Amino acid sequence: MSHVTPKSKPISEKRVDLSVRIGKLQLKNPILTASGTFGYGDEYAHVVDLSVLGAVVTKTVTVKPRPGNAPTRVAETASGMLNSIGLENVGLERFRSEKLPRLAKLKATVIASIGGETPEELETLLGALGNEPGVGAFEVNFSCPNVAAGGARFWADPARLERTLVGLRRLTDRPLIAKLSPDVTDIRETARACERGGADAVTAVNTFVGLALDLDRMRSKLGKATGGLSGPAIKPLALARCWEASGAIGIPVVGSGGIVSGRDALEFIAVGATAVQVGTATFVEPEAATRVLAEMRTWLAQHGHAKLSSLIGAVQAPAAQEPAKPHA
Repeated sequence: MSHVTPKSKPISEKRVDLSVRIGKLQLKNPILTASGTFGYGDEYAHVVDLSVLGAVVTKTVTVKPRPGNAPTRVAETASGMLNSIGLENVGLERFRSEKLPRLAKLKATVIASIGGETPEELETLLGALGNEPGVGAFEVNFSCPNVAAGGARFWADPARLERTLVGLRRLTDRPLIAKLSPDVTDIRETARACERGGADAVTAVNTFVGLALDLDRMRSKLGKATGGLSGPAIKPLALARCWEASGAIGIPVVGSGGIVSGRDALEFIAVGATAVQVGTATFVEPEAATRVLAEMRTWLAQHGHAKLSSLIGAVQAPAAQEPAKPHA
């Protein structure tokens, strides 16, 4: 891999333009919160100015409220954590009547995460929320590893992804971002399916399926056997998936996985991400997203980059090998 952008003279941080675009949505900067790690956003307003962030990606909302999985839901691992929350959320009606008005008052740019067990449930959600003035875009959660129905395995079928997005596309003119699972044979195939279906962007990636064992009790440390692994431990894996996806499609990629610093965020940008999500770091440091934003701006200024967009895909890499085709 080779870097094609030479270092320039330092500039003032005030000169750095961090704006990016995802479909019709213009973001002041590329730093987003990751769904499920920042509540709905309003819970963090006492420590984070939500209007400073590129956008707040909400907890995934489903048609009906969900209690989530039984405890234990979180287990610490080496350089990361496992979670098995199970899409606990307040449901469509309370999300629309309570959460969106609060976020509007906080001047947050909102990307609503939606999830469903079937394409029809996703259509119900978009039918209700597709024209809400307080929603700038939708992230469709096609990749939750912690639910039996409508989880990552169900949505791993590229044909199903494409068909579902075709149906969703007609229900809103807001950008649709498809959040992808890393636990597939080839993320390029699912990314391409989303692009064909009409998605405006993809998020690469959600958590990896993992297991933490309590050897003394001979059982999983979670209430369920497995959970979603996140945190710094997955960053090299997530970075590779982001690079593969961005090289396979023409729509933007939102990078996610183990980002804890401005340099981490810029690595995802350099391999092709247009925006990034800060997730697990928030559990340790509620202000992590704003710190990552400040560190990113400082690095760009010190290296003379006036526009963040000039760094998107700046690292050139050998083309990823496609699977060999059998000889006739």
